[in-house]
Amino acid sequence: MTAIRITVSQTAGSVPRETGTAMLVWPDRTEGTIGGGALEWEAIARARAMLREGRAESRQTVPLGPALGQCCGGSVTLDYDLADRLEPPQGAPLWIWGAGHVGRAIAATMAPLPEWSVTLIDDAADRMPSLLPPDVTPLVAADMVRAVAHAPDDTHHLIVTYSHRIDLDLCHAILSRRFATVGLIGSATKWARFRGRLQSLGHASAQIARIACPIGDPGLGKHPQAIAIGVAYAMMRQTAARQDRRA
Repeated sequence: MTAIRITVSQTAGSVPRETGTAMLVWPDRTEGTIGGGALEWEAIARARAMLREGRAESRQTVPLGPALGQCCGGSVTLDYDLADRLEPPQGAPLWIWGAGHVGRAIAATMAPLPEWSVTLIDDAADRMPSLLPPDVTPLVAADMVRAVAHAPDDTHHLIVTYSHRIDLDLCHAILSRRFATVGLIGSATKWARFRGRLQSLGHASAQIARIACPIGDPGLGKHPQAIAIGVAYAMMRQTAARQDRRA
């Protein structure tokens, strides 16, 4: 079924969402948000009118003032396009190695974020959840280390498997090729041992230092969901910092 994609193409002043934010509108449902409130309700109504009339591809600038019952004080420009004419947005590849409690929690936390395209990898089909968020791609690989070769060069890796040996082998394989970032679950003691092993395998200290270990925020605790929240926060901060440097 055809949908209308509403995209925040320009902003001025104080606004609820940033440029590039988008949502999809069908006659009976929506996906995503451009900030909620009266702005979003009116945009949804406009999009559904377009669907009924069979038209789209328009632009609308909306002041966020008293007319909307909002006091942000800024303005938002919205683009309306037929979604079936557009390429779906692709987030940065995020490969999560290990479908245990932590891996599943991270996948569920990161999947709704449009900045990421999430793949969850494990070497056992029975560890892969039967129900995954729709934006998560499951990959069962009997040899996870060999599967590293299939990751795109700009992949962000998170290593959270059940085995220290597999964790180390994954670190070795990832450091031997191009990648964006690597995070490894574990203690300071585990990481000290891994650093020594990776050095003995021939990796330079600067390359090894690109692995972040431990991951998450220790202040949040060790519950899988708490780890996932800490990981998501750190990765979103890194993404925002990279965008600021490019701006």
